Amino acid sequence: MSEAALSGALPHRRRLGEALGGWLLSLPAALSFLLLLLLPTLAAVAMAFTDFELGLWPPAWIGLENFEEMWADRGFRQSFRNTVVYVGLVAPASVLLGLGLALLIEAGARGRAFFRAVFFLPVVSLTVAMAAAWQYLLHPTIGPLNAALRVLGVASPPAWLSSSDWVLLSLASIGVWEQAGFNMVLFMAGLTAIPRELREAASVDGVHSAFARFRLVTWPLLGPTTLFVVTITLIRSVRVFDTVAVLTRGGPNKASEVLLYTMYTEGFTFLRLGYSAAITLVFLVIVLALMLVQTRLLDRRVHYG
Repeated sequence: MSEAALSGALPHRRRLGEALGGWLLSLPAALSFLLLLLLPTLAAVAMAFTDFELGLWPPAWIGLENFEEMWADRGFRQSFRNTVVYVGLVAPASVLLGLGLALLIEAGARGRAFFRAVFFLPVVSLTVAMAAAWQYLLHPTIGPLNAALRVLGVASPPAWLSSSDWVLLSLASIGVWEQAGFNMVLFMAGLTAIPRELREAASVDGVHSAFARFRLVTWPLLGPTTLFVVTITLIRSVRVFDTVAVLTRGGPNKASEVLLYTMYTEGFTFLRLGYSAAITLVFLVIVLALMLVQTRLLDRRVHYG
């Protein structure tokens, strides 16, 4: 081989080695994605069009019958309605509360680390342990909340977790408590990235009101963070399951049953995995639709500085 051909082959081999090294490094992540996410998702999509039940084999292809049954099922419609109400209560309240807490902590000169830890505590706490605490707090007879209401003159306080009128509002309040701290940390990260010089320049230009500086400077630059927080909060709210399973089990009279809990009971209580997979497919479509609508509507208004 000539010296010129040899010198040309060396860069080619180097590029080939780098490409091979890159593929080998990404192989574990690619296999994990394939085995743990893509294949189970495709299996659930295929199962949604069958009558698959545990103990009965082989499953039969039934087309859209699961979705037709779902459309006629009052229990599914109730859980869908409960999910929409829960998301409508939790998402805006937790986003606004997280933003307010982040602004208050950033404005304070002392105790930032303490308040960050206090408000972030629900995020890192075990759901089962917190559920036991909430069961005690909201207990109709011995709970501190109803005891305080009786002191204030309320003769018959609500049964927060066993009343059809109050249970969803109670779970939504717990959801706001759980998610506000997480949103607070995200907003604090966004606030840290905004240069203080911009707020000082606004003050020099005559914007002396704190609210005016927030509206003109802080809020537009928080656009990307807000879009991310809203997206994450909606997804976390739609997939609510643990508090419902631990505190109410969908009761009373399905007043707190949500989509994921219906999916769980159909699949693991009644062993109707085909019908449960159909609910899963509907759930995935809802999540994707929410993300698409948000990206199309909100991303156009976001200022990426």
